Parts: sequence; structure tokens; C-alpha cells
Amino acid sequence: MTFEQIRTFLWVARLGGFRKASERLNLSQPAVSTRISNLEAELQVLLFDRGPGQMILTKHGQQLLAYAEQLLFVEEEIKNRVGNASETEGLFRVGAAETIAQAWLPDFLQVFAETYPRVNVDLTVDISGSLRDALVERRLDLVFLMGPVSEFSVKNVALPQFDLHWYRAAHLGDIDLGEIPVISYSSRTRPYRELTTELAGRVGPKMRLFSSASLSASLRMIAAGIAVGPYPRVLATPFLDAGQVVEFDPDLPLTPLEFTASYMAEPRSFLIETSAEIAHDVAEKWHRAHPA
Repeated sequence: MTFEQIRTFLWVARLGGFRKASERLNLSQPAVSTRISNLEAELQVLLFDRGPGQMILTKHGQQLLAYAEQLLFVEEEIKNRVGNASETEGLFRVGAAETIAQAWLPDFLQVFAETYPRVNVDLTVDISGSLRDALVERRLDLVFLMGPVSEFSVKNVALPQFDLHWYRAAHLGDIDLGEIPVISYSSRTRPYRELTTELAGRVGPKMRLFSSASLSASLRMIAAGIAVGPYPRVLATPFLDAGQVVEFDPDLPLTPLEFTASYMAEPRSFLIETSAEIAHDVAEKWHRAHPA
């Protein structure tokens, strides 16, 4: 029995099949199948019931899964705490919301690269809803998104909040929210839903609310005078510096954006847990240096 066999078993069990496990481990499907067959032969039990398009754990497989998770976490912890963390290898799949990408994500990636110079990073920048789905489907290892993710299997580490400020084009005068559209985050997000409620009470049926998954495109629309909207200052800074937009107060306060570093709690990964801690520390430092 080898660590490679146990690791392969773990990912087949977690992802439910040879194909997904082969993609996760960067192995061919025959190689994955061979490792599982050899492990079953050595243990002299069946670990999976093989049905059409699915792999279901047997009673013996369920027993092994609990040990496999503990074993591989301890192996990784030994390598990182006793050995040299800089020797850790593999692929680390990170997802981030655009707000994070334009704030402290570069600082996080720099610290991560210094800590784990031999780990390759696959970065995805997307809306929080898509990041959440990719995490739950185990297509991403760690995500920075508007959270928390309300799944029992997900661990959420709270990150510093982003205050929202209202912006309009610099060439516009007084703003009437009943006359000009308001643009916000994707309609799948809490800021959009909250803004819908506030505008309905304030403006009534005359309100016009646009949504966009591209925050940079939204700010360009605001700079052009097409709409106004509330965004974190870090997103608006380039437009403020260029004199294209200005802040204004419509007397419509909104709650700050809450973000989390979220990852699957099982199987435990020392690399992922440590990376979430790094993200928290980097985010705290960035926010202290950039007070809203």
C-alpha cells in the first residue's frame, strides 16, 4: 500500500469517478484505475461498487475513506511543519471576486509564491456565485468571494469588509435617482438584492436598476454618465484619479461588502488551510494601508 494509492482512492471517492480524479491528479484514467485495482487486491476487498457512470463506496471503502483523509493530512502537515515548505509541489486552484483581484490579491499571490515556490497557481476571477459553485464542485481549492458560503462542508474564514461609496460622472450635476439608472453588481449577489429593496422604498416604480458582472465595465458606464452606482473605492480609484467620476451622497447608505476565504473542510489540506491564513493576514495588512 502506498501514499499514491491512498491519495488516488481519496480523490476517486470525493469526486465520484476515475475521470474527475484523473484530471485532479494529472494522471491518465487507466493509471487511476490501476492504482485502485492494486489497492483492492492488496486489501482483498472491493472499495467501490461500479455502476453506469458512477462509483459508490462500499462499506470497506467508507471505512478506508476516514483513514485516508487523516493519513494524507498528517503526511502534508509533516512535510510542511517538519520538512521544508518550499519543496511542496502541485497545482493550487484559486478563485477571486473582481473586488479582491483589484485590491490585495497580487499581494497574496506574492506571499504565496515566496512560501510555496514550487506550487503552480491556476487563477480564476469571476462573480461570487460562479466561484461558490466551482468550490462546491471541487473545481477550485480556495476562493475569495462575497460570503460566507452556506454549505456545511465549507469552511469560511472572515476577511475585512469593503465599504461602498456612490459615484457619478464628473460632468453631471445634482443626481435624481428617479431620473438616472443605478448600476450594481450581478443580480445574483446580495448588494443587488439590497439595492433593489432600498431603491423600491426610496424611488418607487420609477427606479431603473442595471446589473453587471463586470465591475470595470460598470465604472466605465458611470464615467460616461449612463448610470450611477455604489462600489468599493479601490475599484473607482483609477476613474477618480483621471477625474472621470466623483463621489456623491444620495442619502442611501448600504451595508459593507462581506468577503470570506472559503474552502472545502474535507478532506483537510494543510496547503489550503495555510493559504487561507495567509490571505487573512495579507488582507488585514492591505486594509490597514488603504483605509476607506
